[in-house]
Amino acid sequence: MPVTFVETRLVVLLAFDGVSLLDLAGPLEALTVAATLGAPGATAPYRTVVASMAGGHVRTTTGLGVAAEPIATLDDAAIDTLIVPGSGPPEDPATPPDLVAWLARRAPRARRTCAVCTGAFLLAAAGLLDGRRAATHWRTAPLLAERHPDVRVDADSIYLRDGPIWSSAGISAGIDLTLALVEEDLGHRAAMAVAQQLVVFLKRPGGQSQFSAPLAAQAAEGGSFADLHAWMADRLAGDLRVERLAAQVGMSPRTFARAYTAAVGQTPAKTVAAMRLEAACQAVAGTDLPLKRIAHRCGFGDEQNLRRAFQRRLGVGPLEYRERFAASAGAPGRK
Repeated sequence: MPVTFVETRLVVLLAFDGVSLLDLAGPLEALTVAATLGAPGATAPYRTVVASMAGGHVRTTTGLGVAAEPIATLDDAAIDTLIVPGSGPPEDPATPPDLVAWLARRAPRARRTCAVCTGAFLLAAAGLLDGRRAATHWRTAPLLAERHPDVRVDADSIYLRDGPIWSSAGISAGIDLTLALVEEDLGHRAAMAVAQQLVVFLKRPGGQSQFSAPLAAQAAEGGSFADLHAWMADRLAGDLRVERLAAQVGMSPRTFARAYTAAVGQTPAKTVAAMRLEAACQAVAGTDLPLKRIAHRCGFGDEQNLRRAFQRRLGVGPLEYRERFAASAGAPGRK
């Protein structure tokens, strides 16, 4: 059923040479779909404009060009939302000085400003992230923290909000962030409709990790504990205390804990907790099993511990997670 909207919000997506195509196109597509939700002839919820400093042809990271409006045409416009995509390469994201200066002047007048991936570097250069938490792609998080020590960099979250500033990890996370914007503006029903049209899940909670727990651990330590991680993943309901893990790799508990933390960058207990939560998320979203069973299967012991873990890490309860993330709930293959 079409939804009725009372106003049209102007959303400006900034473009510049070297901009990431998907960082730009993902949010743009989600907003374009959202703009079709109203009844025929009714007020559209969004008007989107892609703008660059000079306007005209802008080269993306893929080599594909996009057409942009000159940014000067927006001087007197009431911008509701600014979206700043990222760019490449990740070791040296682009921060065009003229665009940074424009953002510093213009962003405080917008209702909200959003960075996708390394777009956070542009916001940081404009002073918009000072004293705030900000997400970015995990690969560029150390560089952002080094260049802008006043920014509290979050290398793990898919997206987050700090006041009027939103930021997200890379590539597809820009769509997650945009779905969150749509949900804030138009409600859960509208965001669900956009997600279904895009054939994506509604919606990954912002606090969800950018990548899987086993992958994160193995990437961090180069694979020396890869066999142990596989063994742990098969025994989440069992005894995974340090003593048991140490025995599995033939070390004393103290030596193992020290070697593991040095190699992986976190304690064994934190890896176990991350693996258990990830498995629980998959079970909650991908099956109709009762929470009590999932809690036991994934090593939480009881349902209350499972609920606490979801609230603490993801900011939602397991049932809300199931409602939002299991877009194909009840579909064939769920068991």
